[in-house]
Amino acid sequence: MTHPTSTTTSTSEPNSLAGRREWTALGVLMLPLLLVSMDVSVLYFALPAIGADLAPSGTQQLWILDIYGFVLAGLLMTMGALGDRIGRRRLLLFGAAAFGGASLLAAYADSPGTLIAARAVLGIGGATLMPSTMALLRTMFTDPGQRAKAIGLWSGVMTGGIALGSVMSGILVEHFWWGSVFLVNLPAMALLLIVGPFLLPESRNPSPGRFDWLSVPLSMAAVLPVVYGVKEIPSEGWHPLYVVSVTVGLLFAALFVHRQRTTASPLIPPALLTARGFTPALVLNLVASLAMMGSAIYTTQYLQSVLGMSPLAAALWSLLPSVFIGAAGPLTAQLVQRGADRGYVVAGGFAAMAAGFVLLALTGTDSLWLVLTGAGVLACGMVAIVSQLTDLAMTGAPVERAGTASSLLETAAEFGGALGMAVLGSIGTAVYRHEMPATAPAGARETLGGALATAARLPGPAGESLVRSAREAFTSGMQGAAIAGAVLLALAAVGAGVTLRRR
Repeated sequence: MTHPTSTTTSTSEPNSLAGRREWTALGVLMLPLLLVSMDVSVLYFALPAIGADLAPSGTQQLWILDIYGFVLAGLLMTMGALGDRIGRRRLLLFGAAAFGGASLLAAYADSPGTLIAARAVLGIGGATLMPSTMALLRTMFTDPGQRAKAIGLWSGVMTGGIALGSVMSGILVEHFWWGSVFLVNLPAMALLLIVGPFLLPESRNPSPGRFDWLSVPLSMAAVLPVVYGVKEIPSEGWHPLYVVSVTVGLLFAALFVHRQRTTASPLIPPALLTARGFTPALVLNLVASLAMMGSAIYTTQYLQSVLGMSPLAAALWSLLPSVFIGAAGPLTAQLVQRGADRGYVVAGGFAAMAAGFVLLALTGTDSLWLVLTGAGVLACGMVAIVSQLTDLAMTGAPVERAGTASSLLETAAEFGGALGMAVLGSIGTAVYRHEMPATAPAGARETLGGALATAARLPGPAGESLVRSAREAFTSGMQGAAIAGAVLLALAAVGAGVTLRRR
């Protein structure tokens, strides 16, 4: 084990067993990870209260929601590489302080601008915390079996936190005020700052080379326009602005890749992508995130707008599939340790996700348990996949590049989530518009939310008929997207079996 005061990482790792200190440290690391993942969805139920108190404009409201994810996605690669250079524990503690301070600022924000700024700093803190936790986990658990179990727990916490965030938000806003959704971050960050220096080992690349500052703006210019454009296309359509945004991002991505291949000290060393199994893990991680986020946009709307649940009731019901998530990662790790081929295990995870989509494709307008079962199967398959792909990528990457490797995995997941909303969201929207009666009002033919709002203004029978048609059309759209997702995941299962199986 590396002593907590050590400041370098050796490329030769003794496979010593982790003890009580390391497992306790893992528990401490799970707290900020949980909160960072929760912050993706924590504003869902708080937004109406924020709107009533701060009166943001429509544009400001969008930035309050989106700025966290944009900053997080844009800085992941930079922060991962920075942690490898200055020390992962040091960067983690800096991020915890920034995250805690920004949470306090956000809780007591008295204007939309202040809240947007606080959410941006939260994104900076999140970008330091996510790759740092995985990189530290990589250096604390040198035994392959223990590392696989730890990564399985990490994956379960990461996936479950997104579902828990919306529920926590609804409960806190109902009993306190909207700022309380940010104050819950403070105890965990304070605990990390107090015990982190004693429990967590410091580690960094002993020969990091010069930091390539030019790659930082290039990486952000590559990531942010693509994520922005892809996220907006499902709701706004193929508007020229969003197409141009994606195109500009791809051009900067080409410049970023050229820079990494030609500079003496790249931010992302090209050799990292040639490490055993690393590139297939990135691609498959993107596909899994695409499917998970693509399914989530349908299941949440189904519970609220098709079954007519209140937002809080829908969030509580959506927690049910998460019951088995925590066990999926460690159980998968045990399966691999007992001799199962990792490629076939990952392929099985993709097959499970495909089965979850098949269940969603069989739903009607009153299929609560079928939807929850499908969502649960999807989530368990997702955790099994991510835990194994993360273990594969982090084990194959050089230990001195652990932060960089982790940040690339997280960036792939961010891209996958955006693509899931765009691709599967567009399929569902196209089916919805095709299924809606031509005689329905224009607004009702665009989205289910628009149809429900329009129906509320119509007299009894006409409104009920419109609601029924819209719910049936939305369910058909979900079925169409689920079929497309199942096909994609089946192909991914084949790809995982071919590229990851033992040679």
